[in-house]
Amino acid sequence: MNIIYKYVALSLLIAFFVCTSAMAEESQSPLDYVNPLVGSDSAFEFSNGNTYPAIALPWGMNFWTPVTNTDQNNGWCYNYDDYKICGFKQTHQPSPWINDYARFALMPVVGELSVRTEERASWFSHKAETVKPHYYKAYLADYDVTAEITPSERAAQFRFTFPESDKSYVLLDAFNQGSYVKIIPEKRMIKGYCRNNSGGVPDNFHNYFVAVFDKDFEEVSTWSDWNIRKGSSEEKGKHVGAAVRFKTVKGEPVNVKVASSFISPEQAELNLKREIGNETFSQTRSKAKEIWNSQLNRIKVKGGTEKQFGNFYTALYRTLLFPRKFYEFDEDGEMVHYS
Repeated sequence: MNIIYKYVALSLLIAFFVCTSAMAEESQSPLDYVNPLVGSDSAFEFSNGNTYPAIALPWGMNFWTPVTNTDQNNGWCYNYDDYKICGFKQTHQPSPWINDYARFALMPVVGELSVRTEERASWFSHKAETVKPHYYKAYLADYDVTAEITPSERAAQFRFTFPESDKSYVLLDAFNQGSYVKIIPEKRMIKGYCRNNSGGVPDNFHNYFVAVFDKDFEEVSTWSDWNIRKGSSEEKGKHVGAAVRFKTVKGEPVNVKVASSFISPEQAELNLKREIGNETFSQTRSKAKEIWNSQLNRIKVKGGTEKQFGNFYTALYRTLLFPRKFYEFDEDGEMVHYS
């Protein structure tokens, strides 16, 4: 009789662990397995993966990524072994060998205004970095700033949490090959365009962008070829950028809603209104998470190890990034595209 009881008890124990394991597997969403950093341990000298952490929606027109390489023309923009971030750029790069186009970047800084990539860069650690397709977060130790990003297809939301300072800045770098910025304080807005590319574009190629903040500016500045002009609100040239200053208390977030268009400045604002509008950062992040899980859930796998699940869903995430959408919608919801 004791043998029977022991057998039943053992069977129940095994069944319990099997059910618990199955429940845990079901409660884990596909997005939880994705690691966008896989393949980012690469450089020109050691081509091994050639990926960057793309913060984006499936087939999104625009991606976002942290930038660790201070050489703005280098296709290896994020290298896992680097320890400084110099900006968060909108990217369309399919491969470092093809390089990027239509890129511009945002970067929070605190203290004396520095705009050069190597001077504004801040130390960061992977221990204080969260990387998912729908959400990025990093602690910029040099400035005591936490930077967060969450995307839509043609727009994104940024949240920069600052320390107490009278010199808290957000920079917008429109990169080289021809760019333009205009700061409109009454609208808490920076708008402009960038024209950088790696060839194969028509003569009238532009990427128009708009960035709208939720806090008034204390001071505005622009720069051209790294030369800062404080008080200036407009700049056009080979390589220009803008900086807006805030007074912040410890732990104060400054939110920025950003969108772009290959069609016109007005279309960039329409894309922002259509895709972000009055949404909070958390609302946009929740929508992005739901969209990713919806697509990743189209293929369900079972029976593998945690590592195998990670490999599969990370690879699936990469396949869902391209081909990217290259069209936009007008006021009537009709599809329009760059021409």
